[in-house]
Amino acid sequence: MDLSYIINELGEDRDAYFNAVSPPIVQTSNFAFKKVDDLRLAFEDEMSGYLYSRGLNPTVDILRKKLAALDGAEDALVFNSGASAIFAAVFANVQSGDHIVSVRQPYTWAWKMFDNILPRFGVSTSYVDGTNTKNFEAALRPDTKLIYLESPNSLTYELQDLAAIAALAKPRGIVTVIDNSYCTPLYQRPVELGIDLAMQTTTKYINGHSDTVGGVLSGTHAMMKKIFDSEYLNMGIGTSPFNAWLMIRGLRTLPARLERITATTRQLLQFLQQHPAFEEVIFPLDPSFPQYDLAQRQMSGACGLVTVVLKANTRSGIVTFCESLRHILMAVSWGGHESLALPKCASLTDAQFDPANREHRMIRFYFGLEEPAYLEADIRQALANAGLH
Repeated sequence: MDLSYIINELGEDRDAYFNAVSPPIVQTSNFAFKKVDDLRLAFEDEMSGYLYSRGLNPTVDILRKKLAALDGAEDALVFNSGASAIFAAVFANVQSGDHIVSVRQPYTWAWKMFDNILPRFGVSTSYVDGTNTKNFEAALRPDTKLIYLESPNSLTYELQDLAAIAALAKPRGIVTVIDNSYCTPLYQRPVELGIDLAMQTTTKYINGHSDTVGGVLSGTHAMMKKIFDSEYLNMGIGTSPFNAWLMIRGLRTLPARLERITATTRQLLQFLQQHPAFEEVIFPLDPSFPQYDLAQRQMSGACGLVTVVLKANTRSGIVTFCESLRHILMAVSWGGHESLALPKCASLTDAQFDPANREHRMIRFYFGLEEPAYLEADIRQALANAGLH
């Protein structure tokens, strides 16, 4: 399906809403019926039509169709956050006594679910180094029901071989779930590589304006129906019509934004690699990256996230650098119009900081839509202010 068609036309029935170019926000909690039997059918299968906006809503449905098509999937569900999408994907596919294999150091709220919530229901998790598929195979048990992936992750960008892991899991009836937030469906297509459930946080590149939070799961219609009828409706974790409308708006410019962000990142990557203040620069589509060949094979692109290891002996030096940035904001997340910096040492005290630990000296940059020279100048002046040359 053509990308331009998906973004600009798919799911949109302009004849039904006064030929408006932008679809309306159907800001309603419920929907009326003229026939009792139609209401009965809606009770029997809430995914078959519009009953209550906790389930389906016309504005949200436009977004669902577009996001499923972008992933090359049969169907999708849109959630009120990426964390809730992960939660639903996992809870729908495990029960007491089951076992999960996850990449080590996953996204914080996935990790908290695995370690703090699921054990209360008799579900255990093993963590593996996902850069080697054999580690997944070695961790499998007769009660393993789900494999959780994050490729690339959002700090050091380790990858998993998605096709190989899907081939490992499918014959065993193990469900595979991936957080694809780094790449978006434009740069990586997990469903086409055999992964069962592709998740991404729509807060980031999909919306692109840093003004709403959301998540999406894509997969087969049967899997979406399974999740919709249980976790989705029971927990009330669908997105609102207004937030869906914001994400539709963001989708209109997704290819153009990613193209601009990619070009800016490539230019700044060269600057960072050549500057003596940085010990290491980590980017998955740079030839220096340890898994560069795999990245080229399963990713068609990479954009705004780059992690640097700063040559600093003290936490205060990193703090001074980050606090000296005038235009690059210090914040979590990524994918919006604004450039960001996230220092790893923000989770550490001065006493905990160990300069021998390269991770403690990491700063993750996200490069947004500003001019590259503008961002480079900001980094240069902050380095100078921190005495890092």
